[in-house]
Amino acid sequence: MSMKRTSVLLLILLSFYFSSGNCGKVLVWPTEYSHWMNMKTILDELVRRGHEVIVLTSSASILVDPSKPSTIKFEVYPTSLSKDVFEALFMKQIKRWIYDLPKYNFWFQLIDTKNWDQFYSEVLGRPTTLSETMGKAEMWLIRTYWDFDFPRPFLPNVDFIGGHHCKPAKPLPKEMEDFVQSSGGNGVVVFSLGSMVSDLTEERANVIASALAQIPQKVLWRFDGKKPHTLGPNTKLYKWLPQNDLLGHPKTKAFITHGGNNGIYEAIYHGVPMVGIPLFADQADNIVRMKTKGAAVAVDFSTMSSTDLLNALKTVINDPIYKENAMKLSRIHQDQPIKPLDRALFWIEFVMRHRGAKHLRAAAHDLTWFQYHSLDVIGFLLACVVTVIFIITKCCLFCFQKFTKPGKKGKRD
Repeated sequence: MSMKRTSVLLLILLSFYFSSGNCGKVLVWPTEYSHWMNMKTILDELVRRGHEVIVLTSSASILVDPSKPSTIKFEVYPTSLSKDVFEALFMKQIKRWIYDLPKYNFWFQLIDTKNWDQFYSEVLGRPTTLSETMGKAEMWLIRTYWDFDFPRPFLPNVDFIGGHHCKPAKPLPKEMEDFVQSSGGNGVVVFSLGSMVSDLTEERANVIASALAQIPQKVLWRFDGKKPHTLGPNTKLYKWLPQNDLLGHPKTKAFITHGGNNGIYEAIYHGVPMVGIPLFADQADNIVRMKTKGAAVAVDFSTMSSTDLLNALKTVINDPIYKENAMKLSRIHQDQPIKPLDRALFWIEFVMRHRGAKHLRAAAHDLTWFQYHSLDVIGFLLACVVTVIFIITKCCLFCFQKFTKPGKKGKRD
């Protein structure tokens, strides 16, 4: 039996073992990087409330480390790849998404539904699809909110918990605080392209460094590659940044971001205007939303020049409307009757207490494809129309024949 099938069968068996209800046991199968960081916020709070959380992770997981002391329990399943090999392959794919794959083509390349449909059918032993499996979810917790998103109708088993990981800023490490304070009245700019991207090609890094060197603000740049030769004295490179704490610092003037959900929400929470450099996936869409709301300026990573980035930074720093719009989004985000994290925890516990939330789930998930698209209704109506037309046509022909035959007979006489 393949390792992939073994891991999924293990997940299914554990799902039956750790059944939902009032038992307070939660089984989690997380993804990597920022998605795990985002989910861990919820899991830590569940544990604090007394629930037992079991995380199913692979032996090659990059960020999920079962060896670290934690109140979360881990079930590790073996894989054919080592952690180093998996991370190398993952980084290679990330660079392909950034430099080689057109942004509009990302999702078509990433999600091959036919393979997933075949995979789920093999594991479950019956014909099924990825969409059918996902449609069985009792509750959907979406990592956005109306400060970020636009109004549109949703089903009752969907709730928005965007920014649930955000929190007030903590004091910075002394060395970093000294660097920030050395900026004086000009303030600082925070620059991070997310947890997945820590270095860039030499050419792109030099273009960015050249632009940063021309602003009066001090810059804290999360970068783990070769030091750009155009790096200015106002810019300091870090392998890691306490991003939330920096964005919450009163001297922070702007945030250069790739457009990841976590970073955008931390900027919204603290009211910091953004310069967006989207790389792949939903990042371009996220930046467009912030640009539409007047809190960001976007530049294209592949084609931008130093001048483009410099002008974008000057715009969001010097034009007060960007700061005002960012603060407006911050006020909207923080003015909620229930905090996003508490709302997420409520719905998780709600599903556990009631052994599901089928009363909130749309019946459309249980319809066949022709019922979902109302093809049976359309077919019935078409049959009715055809029947009516047929009857009317027959009646007209009957009447025509009835009234025309006597006339013809009279002419013959």
